[in-house]
Amino acid sequence: MSPYTVIIGLEVHVQLATESKLFCGCSTAFGAAPNTQICPVCLGMPGALPVMNRKAFELSLRTAAAINCQIARFTKWDRKQYYYPDLPKGYQISQYDLPFSHDGWLEISDPKGKFEPKRVGIIRAHLEEDAGKSMHDERAGLADSQIDLNRTGTPLLEIVSQPDMRSPAEAKAFLSELKLLLTYLGVSDCNMQEGSLRVDGNINLHIDTPGGKVATPIVEIKNMNSFRAVERALAYEAERLYEVWQETGQKLGDVPKQTRGWDDAANVTRGQRHKEESSDYRYFPDPDLVPVTVTDAVVEQVLASLGEMPVALRTRLETEFGLSAYDSDVLVNQGRALVDYFLHVATATGDGKLASNWLQQDVLRMLNERNWDIAAFPVTAPALAVLLKKVQAGELITSRAREVLQAMIDTGRSADEVMREKGIEQVDETELVALCQELVAANPKVAEDFKAGKMQAIGSLVGQAKKKNPNVNPGRVRELLIEALGKL
Repeated sequence: MSPYTVIIGLEVHVQLATESKLFCGCSTAFGAAPNTQICPVCLGMPGALPVMNRKAFELSLRTAAAINCQIARFTKWDRKQYYYPDLPKGYQISQYDLPFSHDGWLEISDPKGKFEPKRVGIIRAHLEEDAGKSMHDERAGLADSQIDLNRTGTPLLEIVSQPDMRSPAEAKAFLSELKLLLTYLGVSDCNMQEGSLRVDGNINLHIDTPGGKVATPIVEIKNMNSFRAVERALAYEAERLYEVWQETGQKLGDVPKQTRGWDDAANVTRGQRHKEESSDYRYFPDPDLVPVTVTDAVVEQVLASLGEMPVALRTRLETEFGLSAYDSDVLVNQGRALVDYFLHVATATGDGKLASNWLQQDVLRMLNERNWDIAAFPVTAPALAVLLKKVQAGELITSRAREVLQAMIDTGRSADEVMREKGIEQVDETELVALCQELVAANPKVAEDFKAGKMQAIGSLVGQAKKKNPNVNPGRVRELLIEALGKL
């Protein structure tokens, strides 16, 4: 049993899917030449006045509603004062004491059973603008820093969790579920490589001692560029914190909160600086922006527009279509478009497990191999349903059905057209019985082995039947052979 409990809270910054910045009309498109998407407003030039991006606020409301936050009817903007080279105004427009949403929760679970399902509390979700990007070249003999301000003013939604997670696995599950929810809502592409989703982890330990429970100082971890990196960084830091406590005995409040950066290549965290407190930022209401009010009607409209969220979809797939928790999780995690594809196939065939198996084993494999999304898949859901109905009716065995599906993908033809071209047809039962009797008569040695208890001997006859007629169902052939051999 571990001598300590890990306490984890996360701060997630999500870039919202707007075409322009939070307070000006500059583009938010990724990949433009450095310092080409800037203007006097996002650079904070004297006399420039910001104007709030309505779409950014609407996307934030959708997210807040989906993570069960209370939405404030009155919210304001604040200036967060600090100096950094890529913050041209010398302050960031954010929200301090009156965020637009607060006190929500997100439900997490693990189909593999690593932890029990739980609700992770959300302290707040608030809007703020992004800073620019500093790039450092520290090659031998060269110390050069450059700044790209294209990101300055990009709308960010900061989602701050309660310290409710008790393991790196729970933290990873929280991030995975949040990312899935955000993509279902269409509020962000959540591309970590492009900076659309960034995570800071806060971690400390509660250690059981003879004198009672002791809390270690809190550490904030930055520079984590994947969910796997988050999990690894938190696991490393938990061990490091315990070792530091054993050496120093430092408790929460003894030293300032420290910020550490994750070095993914070395698999370690490295100290960066001591974290500022809120008083260090000298927050005050932004004098250039009016407060925002939200009516009950707007909140009701947002709630009505959310649609079916991942948690509800998983439950429906399990209860209505008989899927396991694992299978429903796999499908839902692929996105709403693939779930809709599944729902059509499962409803048309009346067999959710059959539809799930084909999607996971065949459709998803092809999507991964060809780097397609489900919208680009050449076989529509109705067309796949027709194919699977043939399998259900015994017109096609699974191996032959897979051949037909591959041809449908390659040619764009229907299952019926492919079957005609390949000469695939259902074998008449009378013809099948006659074939089995013929094989038994022509192979007396197999009959002797069968009577001697060697059931595997039938395998050679099944193989001969498939050579004579590729359309036969091996399972039915085996049944008829056993029946014919039993009469000898």
